[in-house]
Amino acid sequence: MFQYDHIKHRNMVMQVILTIITLGIYAIYWFYATLGELHRANGKEGGGCLWTILALIPIAHLFAWWHYSHEYAAFIRGKYPGIAIFILWIVFPPVVWFLVQLDLNRAARFHN
Repeated sequence: MFQYDHIKHRNMVMQVILTIITLGIYAIYWFYATLGELHRANGKEGGGCLWTILALIPIAHLFAWWHYSHEYAAFIRGKYPGIAIFILWIVFPPVVWFLVQLDLNRAARFHN
């Protein structure tokens, strides 16, 4: 069962500013927070702590990105395949950030 009442709307311009000001620390927080929202929206227990830690470790980050990509694909019900999102993580991560936040904001707007 999909659940959206917990999803937080985030200003995308402010996210970029916070990422620059915090020298990237906000991006780590964003990964953690949004993965937790995706998990809950997809009806799963637990947050994104372990996956966020893995995202900070070379090579292991690929497993974290793979997991995140497929959680996002499930959230958007296959609008984009998980493998495509994973490739975007590797090629140009800001596109993933934009797509995910756009869909999360859309869900927050319509379900809160």
